[in-house]
Amino acid sequence: MIKQIPSKEIEQYLKNNPKCVLLDVRTKEEWNQGKPDGDKIGLKTYFLSLQFEGKILNQNFVEEFKNLKIDKDYEILITCGIGGRSQRAAEILTKQGYNCSNVSDGFLGNHENIGWKRNNLPCK
Repeated sequence: MIKQIPSKEIEQYLKNNPKCVLLDVRTKEEWNQGKPDGDKIGLKTYFLSLQFEGKILNQNFVEEFKNLKIDKDYEILITCGIGGRSQRAAEILTKQGYNCSNVSDGFLGNHENIGWKRNNLPCK
């Protein structure tokens, strides 16, 4: 079961769990419209697309993730647009032995919560 963390709880979560990194799995086109800047809150941030435009799965996702050389001691908080792709990425990486949690409302928010951007978390 993947842990679900709404973006409004991220800063408090980091106080209790400092060994975390953020992985944004949106597309390049989505990043061009704004990105989370987790570095400003002590959360090293990585960008790696799970899918490409047209919902084509990145077949090299796991290999490219491993190339980021993120230590398995770190919890990986994964985000996307609204929380769906990040859930899928968390499931994939958990099967590879990583400790992953889903930022359940993503960068833009969903029907449950308002998302990273509207919670006034740092953005680029």
